[in-house]
Amino acid sequence: MIKVIIIGSGNVAQHLVQAFDKSKKIDVVQVFSRQKEALIHLLDSDKITNTFNDIKEADLYIIAVSDDAIAAVSSKLPFENRLVVHTSGSVPLDALDKKNRNGIFYPLQTFSKKAEVDFSQIPLCLESENGSDYEFLKKVAEMVSHKVYKINSVQRKSLHVAAVFVNNFTNHLYQMGSEICLENKVPFEILQPLIQETANKVMRLSPKEAQTGPAIRNDQQTIASHLEFLQNENQATIYKTLTQSIQNNGKKL
Repeated sequence: MIKVIIIGSGNVAQHLVQAFDKSKKIDVVQVFSRQKEALIHLLDSDKITNTFNDIKEADLYIIAVSDDAIAAVSSKLPFENRLVVHTSGSVPLDALDKKNRNGIFYPLQTFSKKAEVDFSQIPLCLESENGSDYEFLKKVAEMVSHKVYKINSVQRKSLHVAAVFVNNFTNHLYQMGSEICLENKVPFEILQPLIQETANKVMRLSPKEAQTGPAIRNDQQTIASHLEFLQNENQATIYKTLTQSIQNNGKKL
């Protein structure tokens, strides 16, 4: 059994606990959390510690905390020359304290405590300082996911930025669409098949090939009608910005 310790109790940490728990080859021997109650529904209380000096020995230590806490947490680990990785998409490898062997174990997915995910389909982006540690991380990753990639820090940052566009910004647009529906007393669920088909389409076509709508058609009459309809200034501004971006992109075809 590969012994793993997870440091953190947020969304990523909790999903990692659950994913590793399903593997017969990985043992989560301990989780470090300042708030033990956040994990009590996943682990026996004797497997949770909030004291750095009580952290046990393991084959792999995964820091799954907020980006701005990674460096500080890694510096507080009371041991040396062990394999320590973090799960951030934007924090560089060298943010980890040099007293240990360092690496990256980045699951590229959006995590919410109340939403289950199929971890086997989540891309795991790996990086390490030496080849033997990478092979070990790959071995661990392949125990929980079918999608494992060797990604350096620059590539990982580009993925993280791209993910903000396709996930966080897109979800914000869903929220805006939901508000427009609510304001006009129509159910948002009417749009859900469209949302699903849009996501499915980019699995078959490139995003550029999949683009439809009044902006790419340069349908000025419809665009003007939509802008006249939108009384919310923020909604109108975003509509104009995205319309212009789509049209500028279309000119490159």
